[in-house]
Amino acid sequence: MTKLALISSEFRGPWTLFKKELLRFWRVSFQTVAAPVITALLYLLIFSHVLERHVQVYDGVPYTAFLIPGLIMMSVLQNAFANSSSSLIQSKVMGNLVFVLLTPLTHFQFFMAFLLAAIIRGLVVGLCIYLIAMWFIALPIANPWLIFAFAFFGSALLGTFGIIAGIWADRFDQMAAFQNFIIMPLSFLSGVFYSIHSLPPFWQKVSQLNPFFYMIDGFRYGFFGKGDVSPLISLSIVGTSFLVLAWLTLKMLKSGYKLRA
Repeated sequence: MTKLALISSEFRGPWTLFKKELLRFWRVSFQTVAAPVITALLYLLIFSHVLERHVQVYDGVPYTAFLIPGLIMMSVLQNAFANSSSSLIQSKVMGNLVFVLLTPLTHFQFFMAFLLAAIIRGLVVGLCIYLIAMWFIALPIANPWLIFAFAFFGSALLGTFGIIAGIWADRFDQMAAFQNFIIMPLSFLSGVFYSIHSLPPFWQKVSQLNPFFYMIDGFRYGFFGKGDVSPLISLSIVGTSFLVLAWLTLKMLKSGYKLRA
């Protein structure tokens, strides 16, 4: 067997699992892509209509323009988490995860297939919201590389956290607890709808403990060149958090925690 054929055979397994994860969410795209896009647009319509004339966060930036990047990033994070976590919990409950575990895939290949699919779903949802939101108001782009970096690493971080949640949970109600008591509160209290500088000093300090805040603030900085925190600090926090969670996930996968009897 040639060297090229060996490399091809090594990647066939993870590529197949990755393709399966892509098809899993794309075949129900009305639920996995269209639904979160519609939800974000409803937030945009309601909040922009009510607060457009009453709130201005940055000088020269209308509230609607301020709101859109936050909604995009919130949707990216929530959908990246939902993709990997829902796939794993469904496979565990339905009993078909064993067929994936029986393959000669390494724990790293398993991790990368689920992670990349989660990243793609998050980015697709975010791109759809951005394209539709352009009908409302044209957004400036101060630094496209920052926009991409925060969208990529943010979806990677939440995709990894989704894998951890999917491994840990044994029932759908346990997964719902992750969504309702961790993901949703952190999303809504991260500065999507406001700047933390509008909060009292104590709550500003509390907000700075929320990793979602740094992802959303850094993503918004890429559009306006303005933010509550330096984008380099935000990116370092997001990147470090991803590496820590990735290390923990790989340890869980290698040990077979809650995956192998």
